[in-house]
Amino acid sequence: MQVEIDPHSGFCGGVIRAIGEAERVLDAEGRLYSLGAIVHNEEELARLQERGLVTLDTDDLRQMDGPVAGESLLIRAHGVPPQVYARAGELGFKVIDCTCPVVLGLQKEIREAHARLLSTGGQIVIFGKIGHPEVLGLVGQVEGGVTVVENPEQLRARLEDGSLRADRDIELFSQTTMSPEGYRSVRQVLEAAMDAGATLSVHDTICRQVASRHRELSEFARAHDVVVFVSGKESSNGKVLCELCSRANIRTWHIGSAAALRAEWFRPEDRVGVCGATSTPKWLLEEVALAIKNLQ
Repeated sequence: MQVEIDPHSGFCGGVIRAIGEAERVLDAEGRLYSLGAIVHNEEELARLQERGLVTLDTDDLRQMDGPVAGESLLIRAHGVPPQVYARAGELGFKVIDCTCPVVLGLQKEIREAHARLLSTGGQIVIFGKIGHPEVLGLVGQVEGGVTVVENPEQLRARLEDGSLRADRDIELFSQTTMSPEGYRSVRQVLEAAMDAGATLSVHDTICRQVASRHRELSEFARAHDVVVFVSGKESSNGKVLCELCSRANIRTWHIGSAAALRAEWFRPEDRVGVCGATSTPKWLLEEVALAIKNLQ
């Protein structure tokens, strides 16, 4: 078999920055708290936890009752609502803000859109995964007036039940890691539904690195006989990209680590492509590629 690693797979810039900062603090302090999983990849999380990374959630932060002066708290690339910074400050954490610059820009756009729409009674629509950390951070930038939909069907349901008004101005945004194809579908539904007197403003907020990955990954999947897609089970970006590979190549297998590989997936003459999500470390892709070679 020939085994090739997709040269474009691996951590995106925001995750690289967060991991680098985490390693720097761990080297200096020996312990670092992270609000939420710093990366949605179980193998990389285990590596960092061995070095002293401790993962908290917002409930942990809310329930803490004593000062933690001297401890560091990392805000991961997904970002958080403003209230989280306030709570971390109350507790005395040294905050290390690793919110992705693309996400920070989107948070600012959400606040500005909300201010524009206040006078018209308009609404913000976000195409994203309900409950995803980035989406929670976006919704938390403002008080009300935001509707989150995961697909065109949910959007149609909101229009039909009146929770979203097509006779008022709407500003449409996307979570940064969503599918460009899915965003186009949601936009088309809104364009068709809008009343003549209302305005639809569509914002280009999908990360350009993520958007370009869709085209590149489809080409990569079609160029190989078998595709092994590596990502953590909690990775939203991983689910989207793996589905993309599956549409381009029916012989696509989704795994979290080399331990999940099965010899019966491969034939001696196969050209095997190994790829992953923006939360998949290069070292894990290399480990999987080596394990595939050793199956022969």
